[in-house]
Amino acid sequence: MVITVVCDILGEENNGTVVVSMNLIRYLRSAGHEVRVLCADQSKKGLENYYVVPNKSFGKALNSLVNKVGVTLAKCDKSIIQQSLQGAEHVHIMLPLGLGLAAAKMAYEMNLPITAGFHMQAENLSSYIKMNRLYSVNTFIYKFIYKHMYRYCDGIHYPTQFIRRVFEGRIKQTTPGYVISNGVQNNVCKREVAKPDEFADKIVILSTGRYSAEKSQDTLLKAVALSAYKDKIQVILAGQGLKEKYYRRISKRLPVQPVFKLYGRDEIIDAINFCDLYVHPAVDELEGIACLESIACGKMTIVSDSENSATKDFAVDGKCIFRRRKPKDLARVIDYWISHPDERAEYEGKYLSSSAVYRQEECMRQMGEMIERTNRNHYANSPDGELLAADDGRGVGDAL
Repeated sequence: MVITVVCDILGEENNGTVVVSMNLIRYLRSAGHEVRVLCADQSKKGLENYYVVPNKSFGKALNSLVNKVGVTLAKCDKSIIQQSLQGAEHVHIMLPLGLGLAAAKMAYEMNLPITAGFHMQAENLSSYIKMNRLYSVNTFIYKFIYKHMYRYCDGIHYPTQFIRRVFEGRIKQTTPGYVISNGVQNNVCKREVAKPDEFADKIVILSTGRYSAEKSQDTLLKAVALSAYKDKIQVILAGQGLKEKYYRRISKRLPVQPVFKLYGRDEIIDAINFCDLYVHPAVDELEGIACLESIACGKMTIVSDSENSATKDFAVDGKCIFRRRKPKDLARVIDYWISHPDERAEYEGKYLSSSAVYRQEECMRQMGEMIERTNRNHYANSPDGELLAADDGRGVGDAL
């Protein structure tokens, strides 16, 4: 098939959305499909099968803020979108942002089969205007993206049952959904990596993710300040984002200053393997690839109990979970696992065993099957255009 993959966000593989997009693109090409990529990544301009729209400008001040988040946004050039879709046999959209919305509408008008990933919670947007705790605002966002994109789709890829349940509950609709993990690359695995010399005498706690309100890294920093082991703990916050100045300010009370750094792919896998604990304090998380990567490396992984996060379902049991945004409770959990190394090693083995179902080759196989199935269904539709249901609403990956 000729498949157009629409990526509002693409660039260096240093955030979850880009990693997931490139994993799918590589897999589809390896399966023999001709894959076109519609994006705003200017470094791809001139490359075969890349259709690059201009970057959207918001003015100097706002552009600076967008860049700090680590993304560039697309300006919707209809002629380039049209070129990417002309002759395509299937369209897969990664995000319900400007480029994705425009491509979905155009593809629908061209009667092309459409699938789309659900890789963005409403809170990812509403947190930037400090309204992420307002139910009505988040519901409005979910209804907006359903109306302007997901209702056009023959199939929707949900990385977790959690986010499918949230979305369908907010829009009061059953969707043609497929629950399939984004998966973890094979090179993300347990291996012996020595701590760098500067961390050799430290207890290293790693947390990976964009510096933002919903990722809640401040909860970790405040918890370490309350830890009985605070003089020995080295925190590494792997990422970048708008909250960095705030995080640096509240870190001044810590005896050991945290490391703030955006790591490359090989570097972050090494860091996961040499750290002593991995903490994922996010309160809004539809899957959490960073958390799954920690589990794939057999690392002691601590997560929040947030009802709006899927990562709590990855925990071995309640001993690995703390109360969301409660630094004192997180300090309690951290201190327990530092002071129980033998039990920690036992739990690390349990995490490693649980990671098999998230291996990328199986998840990508299911993604390919979803695309092929929805493509067949689209062309087998009745004349009035009704969608065929995807296994009564269950997806090929629901067993995950």
